[in-house]
Amino acid sequence: MPLFSLGINHQTASVSLREKVAFAPESLLEAYQQLLLQETVRGAVIVSTCNRTEIYCDLSLDDAQPVIDWLCHFHQLDKNELAASLYCYQGRQAIQHLFRVASGLDSLVLGEPQILGQIKQAFATANQTKNVNQVISKWFQRTFSAAKRVRTETQIGANAVSVAFAAVRLATQIFSDLSKSHILLIGAGETIELVGKYLIEHNVPNITIANRTLARAVELVDKFDAQAISLEEIPNHLAHADLIISSTASPLPIIGKGLVERALKARRHKPMLFIDIAVPRDIESEVGELNDAYLYSVDDLQGIIDENIQARQEAAIDAEKIVADCVDDFIAWQESLKAVESIRLYRNHSEQIRDQLLANASLALANGKSPEKVLKEFAFKLTNKLIHHPSKALTEVSHSDDNHELQLLRMALGLNTEE
Repeated sequence: MPLFSLGINHQTASVSLREKVAFAPESLLEAYQQLLLQETVRGAVIVSTCNRTEIYCDLSLDDAQPVIDWLCHFHQLDKNELAASLYCYQGRQAIQHLFRVASGLDSLVLGEPQILGQIKQAFATANQTKNVNQVISKWFQRTFSAAKRVRTETQIGANAVSVAFAAVRLATQIFSDLSKSHILLIGAGETIELVGKYLIEHNVPNITIANRTLARAVELVDKFDAQAISLEEIPNHLAHADLIISSTASPLPIIGKGLVERALKARRHKPMLFIDIAVPRDIESEVGELNDAYLYSVDDLQGIIDENIQARQEAAIDAEKIVADCVDDFIAWQESLKAVESIRLYRNHSEQIRDQLLANASLALANGKSPEKVLKEFAFKLTNKLIHHPSKALTEVSHSDDNHELQLLRMALGLNTEE
């Protein structure tokens, strides 16, 4: 049962190529229908995200080329265009690759948790379209278990490594209780949205979002139970803010030294924390010269990020050990299937011999042959046919002087090896 993992990811392919190989959700049904028409494909799961497109499949032959050819044909790609970026793993390497991907060990951001949810969704889709066989199903179930162990038994996901997290982490170190602070977020892009999510986790009730386009700020209001204002309204609200986090695409500073001076005067010099994670800067560097105004830039946050990356890298060592153990367990399960298949074939073969001899015996009895002779003949022929192949194997092994294999055969046949 050859298992394969093949595809491209952020390490091997450019964004433009990843876009060409990506599967849109609405195309997956057709993709699965075409993929399962390939004679060698017994089951498959397609994982397609912004950073990777991968096909995990169970094939009847040790050759994934038909699947690669199908992938190129489906996306109308020249094979040479894909060849340099494509990787293809088989057997143990394929199993390990999926376990590592689901555990966040192969992600752009080490230890990120989103990929596990994406893989679970991909498996659910494949399952709904009846493209999952027993081996694929067990492979993915063991994958989810491995990823869970990595999450619960290591610290790989305990320390976020995004600028947004680092900003909120810094704020929690300076303010003993963020829930009592008034927050002003400037910008409404992905980074500020992520900052808002982290703040909500700290039960911050007073958030104001300022953005050049008020409509975009309003979109985030419901998510964070916040207030939306325009950039022009910042001077009227700045004095009320204890923490200001800014991330816009503005080419010029939005908050200057004079504006902060007036805000501090209105606050009677109650301290203000400014975290500027924009490039170019949203807040004039001179603001950091003011008493009671504490300004941190994206460079200042890098220390927190580096510390967390180091912690994740150390946790990844333990995570790799867990993955290796889980791979061993899954391969042991695969090997057990071979025994089950062999037992099935052996039983079927023996039953065919029995049924054929019973049919012959019944015919002999119907023709008036002595029951005693029929029974003796049946027993004799049954014994000879059942021992024919084991006897031949014992003879061949005896001639080869392979004592270990001889003992295995004797044990399999129920023979006392001491006699």
